[in-house]
Amino acid sequence: MRIGIITGEFPPMQGGVGDYSLELGRAMVVQGHKIFVLTSDRALPVIQENGIQVQSTVANWGRWGKQKPGDGRRGEVQAAQWAKTNQLEVVNIQYQAAAYNMRVAANLLPESLNSIAPVVTTFHDLLVPYLFPKAGPLRKKVIYRMARQSRGVVVTNRGDERELAQEGHMPPVVRIPIGSNIAVQPPADYDKMAWRETHHIPADAFLVGFFGFINRSKGVDTLAQAIRLLVDRGVNAHLLIVGGQTGDSDETNIQQADEAERMVGGLGIARRVHWTGFVSPEAVSGHLMACDVVALPFRDGVSYRRGTLMATLAHGCPIVTTFPQVDEPDLVDGQAMKMVPPDSPLKLAEALRELAHDEAQRVRLGQTAAQLATQFSWDAIATATLHFFEQLRVSR
Repeated sequence: MRIGIITGEFPPMQGGVGDYSLELGRAMVVQGHKIFVLTSDRALPVIQENGIQVQSTVANWGRWGKQKPGDGRRGEVQAAQWAKTNQLEVVNIQYQAAAYNMRVAANLLPESLNSIAPVVTTFHDLLVPYLFPKAGPLRKKVIYRMARQSRGVVVTNRGDERELAQEGHMPPVVRIPIGSNIAVQPPADYDKMAWRETHHIPADAFLVGFFGFINRSKGVDTLAQAIRLLVDRGVNAHLLIVGGQTGDSDETNIQQADEAERMVGGLGIARRVHWTGFVSPEAVSGHLMACDVVALPFRDGVSYRRGTLMATLAHGCPIVTTFPQVDEPDLVDGQAMKMVPPDSPLKLAEALRELAHDEAQRVRLGQTAAQLATQFSWDAIATATLHFFEQLRVSR
């Protein structure tokens, strides 16, 4: 098949949607398909792999409407011509509001493209775009309309699947969890203790890792307070914050990252908190493997839509996270991860302290996490997605 992928971000831009789009494209190429990507002009066309053609020419995903002089670089203007020129057989929109700068124009793409090729929208989440002040419920209606105008919909978790089912009048919907965008591939000659020494982390420290951008939903403030509590209880805890703090899409992350740094200073733990900044995938892999445990205290509960969760599972990290809002059969407290309530520094500190003194439990959690991660290979994700595409083509 000739498959088009529209994404608001793409490497080398920092962002989970862009990483997902690249990994999915690579896996589809391996299975014999041609992949065409339309994305932001901030993503340089550096992908030279056979079978992936990247058109990084969209200047903005601004307001949909009558074309004006100079608008030729807008996403909606380019998408139709791109789909026709490349004779696409299906267009897969990778959607997350922040990846399109919270603009509504991307939500209207299925309407204009379905006459050229069937459009499948992959919702990385159902968070709403910005429309105008006090838009209120209208924002959700824009998301639901995008789903209804698509020929098919892919969701990444049970919560979003149930929300669309309850809303009703939807096209075919399939749930396909995302995979890890960080391969378990540390730098050559990797040694955990030597790595920690190089990054000025004491050999006897109980190293708690955090991976991902810093935004309000991630609970970094809760984690910082938990580290303070651990230190007060005699645990030589250090915190390693892995990866870029803000990414390229969500501007609110900058404010959250600044607030996190101020909180760390105010708690008196600045010397115990290590920030890696944006680093290569190999370095991320090395950092994750250097941690004794990884804490992901999501405010909205653990979910398979979180790429950071998938990466830590793939690396066999012992994980402490928060209870899911929607039941997931594999996300059970005490199996592949320990769970605590959100916004509870005390409960998080208690769980981390227990693991600090129980190496056997850390080993068991890590082994179970790695086993769970085998379900989410990119080959399996691509196979399930391609099968859905074929079903929709046959039913046209």
